[in-house]
Amino acid sequence: MTKAYPVHRLEVFTGGGRRRSWTDEEKAQIVAESYGGAETVSAVARRYGLASTQLFTWRREARAPLPEAGLMFAPVTLIDPPPEPSEAPKASAVRRKAKRNKAGGIELEIDGVAIRVERGAEARTVAAIIRALKADR
Repeated sequence: MTKAYPVHRLEVFTGGGRRRSWTDEEKAQIVAESYGGAETVSAVARRYGLASTQLFTWRREARAPLPEAGLMFAPVTLIDPPPEPSEAPKASAVRRKAKRNKAGGIELEIDGVAIRVERGAEARTVAAIIRALKADR
């Protein structure tokens, strides 16, 4: 036979509940707490009754540049394209070029303007450069 225990806490949910709305200040405070390092992101979300995915979305949105901030630019060096070779390139030059490309850099050419982006550049920086070049065309 099972022993009966008294109920210490009982919650009754009626209805579907309502959707909560958070002010920008509240969201900023919760996001800041999630970066505090004392607790995990999931623990902070649970404390506020949020799904952890919602808090991760707020964190991602907080990192995104604000649209009203305008275009942001990074230092860029434009180089003239190398002259067209009159004969086939030497094998050693081809190998050096292949090794350089394996380093992770990319070269973009948009309407005759060549830009070399080295490994480690942030995607949003590269996207801003491309948008700026397209805006001038």
